[in-house]
Amino acid sequence: MSPADPAGVVVVGNGMAGSRFVDELRSRDAATPVTVFGAEAQRPYNRILLSNVLAGKTRPDHISLVDAAWYAAHGVDARLGVEATRIDRAARTVHASDGTVTPYGTLVLATGSTAFVPPMPGLEDGLPRGAEVFRTLEDCRRISALAESARRAVVVGGGLLGIEAARGLTGRGLVVTVLHLAGHLMERQLDPAAGKVLVRTLAALGIGTRLQAAVTGLRTDGGAVTGVELALPGGGTEVVDADLVVLSCGVRPEVGLARDAGLAVGRAVIVDDELRSVTDPAVRAIGECSEHRDEVYGLVAPAWEQAAVLAGLLAGTDPAARFTGARQITRLKAAGIELASMGETHFGDDDEDVEVVRFTDAARGTYKKAVIRDGRLIGAILLGETSTAGTLTQLYDRASPLPAERLGLLFPGVDAAPEAESPVRMPDAATVCQCNNVSKGQIRACWQSGARTADAVARGTRASTGCGSCRSAVEGIVAWLDEQDTVDVA
Repeated sequence: MSPADPAGVVVVGNGMAGSRFVDELRSRDAATPVTVFGAEAQRPYNRILLSNVLAGKTRPDHISLVDAAWYAAHGVDARLGVEATRIDRAARTVHASDGTVTPYGTLVLATGSTAFVPPMPGLEDGLPRGAEVFRTLEDCRRISALAESARRAVVVGGGLLGIEAARGLTGRGLVVTVLHLAGHLMERQLDPAAGKVLVRTLAALGIGTRLQAAVTGLRTDGGAVTGVELALPGGGTEVVDADLVVLSCGVRPEVGLARDAGLAVGRAVIVDDELRSVTDPAVRAIGECSEHRDEVYGLVAPAWEQAAVLAGLLAGTDPAARFTGARQITRLKAAGIELASMGETHFGDDDEDVEVVRFTDAARGTYKKAVIRDGRLIGAILLGETSTAGTLTQLYDRASPLPAERLGLLFPGVDAAPEAESPVRMPDAATVCQCNNVSKGQIRACWQSGARTADAVARGTRASTGCGSCRSAVEGIVAWLDEQDTVDVA
């Protein structure tokens, strides 16, 4: 196979998108020179599992995505802790913080996103002592250190990351309150009814919630945070006491390098179906820093899909590969909280042309909803009990016809329900791990090649190494294969 690019591929960004691309490219092309710049000094890690690290349930070194010896073994020049500072598109070079100038044939931008810090009183001179954002492993380490002496924590922002941060902090024994501006939690993924159930679930875990909370600033004393100031609806202010504040106010694509280099930038670097910058075909962009067909994906599965498409294109192993978009499926699996959300979830019973199937048991923290149009699943929420998440994900992803018995979408075992998560009934083509696009057939093949444990299958296929929500399914398939092997021997 001819090398993908004799002049070399330079990757800026070594997070979940950039590191996956380097791995995908090396699996297809062992010859092309590859250099990767990572602003963070540590090896790439799984951001999805940061809340477990924050809760003290997972060690930081256990969420690494790449073994320390991998780079040298695969001939990758990894510049960890070295930040790319300038792109010279005319000379096709990348200037870095260590003074080096690296030429490229193809430049891949995978710079991801940075946490948004809103301009408000108390933040004029940066984050005061006791206030942090929650985005990186280093953020996680700082918050963990602060949590050792803190008693009351406030998380500003009730989106996905805010809920994960709150759960991590309460796992360390802190009294935690979530302040959220919108009328219900995780409003991008959940409808109001699901948001109410999530509030009750958090309360049962010891996490308080304040909705429609208009944060106007942080209160400090001697340079250390003492509370969060809220504007009251009738006028005046209220202060929520805190000695630890985590700001989870959203993220912004990191596009400074791209903009300074003259690349077309909307919300992120604008790319075509081959993930090329529309300004310069020698520059590609993947992950959260790329904007494709007016969409900026903030989840890992689309970024990893982009990484595979781009690797196939550059290596020449799949010249027809194109990224045409991805369905966004959100999974939250923190201790005591299980959530899956996909598609258009905000339709209600009064909306025309849709069918809504719903079940609520707020006292037990359970909410299930399926939204159907023209006999196809267009949206779903599973909160608290997610046993049919695999089935719904497949039906949503493939726009497959639905069973006549709609309750089977929400409850396993109901008549005519497609039992996609049962290892016996699941077809080999069924996707088990959405994050890594691993099918049951691939798991079977890995098992047949000698991987006889879920951990071994994870190493061989990457199944369950993303959000981890498919781990039980992988274990079930491995156990079923072991049973079949025993039966065959007998």
